[in-house]
Amino acid sequence: MSPHAPPHVLRDWITRHLDPLDQDQPVEGRIAADIGVKPVWPVDTGAPPKHAAVLIGLIARDEGVSVLLTRRSDNLRSHTGQVAFPGGRRDPGESAWQTALREAHEEVGLDPSFVSLVGLSTPYWSGSNYLITPVVGFIREGFSLTPNPDEVADIFETPFGFLMNPDNHQIHERQSPDGELRRFYAMTHEDRYIWGVTAGVLRELYDRLYGAAFA
Repeated sequence: MSPHAPPHVLRDWITRHLDPLDQDQPVEGRIAADIGVKPVWPVDTGAPPKHAAVLIGLIARDEGVSVLLTRRSDNLRSHTGQVAFPGGRRDPGESAWQTALREAHEEVGLDPSFVSLVGLSTPYWSGSNYLITPVVGFIREGFSLTPNPDEVADIFETPFGFLMNPDNHQIHERQSPDGELRRFYAMTHEDRYIWGVTAGVLRELYDRLYGAAFA
């Protein structure tokens, strides 16, 4: 299925390749992480992972489906200025999809009534010991967005077709403060540099939709 297919056709295709919304634990063997890291469930780090969720918001535009992304505020203590999905840490008793909708409302003012959720993508274990569940939803027309200046510097959209094209999935390297060499996916669209966990989550969505293991 081409990522440039009509939105209603693409929606059915995507839905069939995702886990159900009530899937609260990772399916065995389906946990993603940085390149070269092969996590297993349960994650063994010496401390239980912190659970979080993000919203992969898909928007039908005349030119095709786009993905809602943000640039994090320069005032945040971590991941300053990085491109990210709306999302954050799960509160006690919340499901992943509840967290994703709440965080999207808090960060960018997205009214949950405009979001139609279709499923969960592959959980991603970050280097900061967060187990992040990506929640996929389609955002219908008529919504409005207002960034929370304490968390979000900018809101923008990136074409789904660009993000689902493996030719645009580069592998970059960066040395961490402790001297460890980290390898990660990166995608540059116009002046937006998408890397790290966000690019990794997008790569895993690509693998679910188009990879042989999920066909």
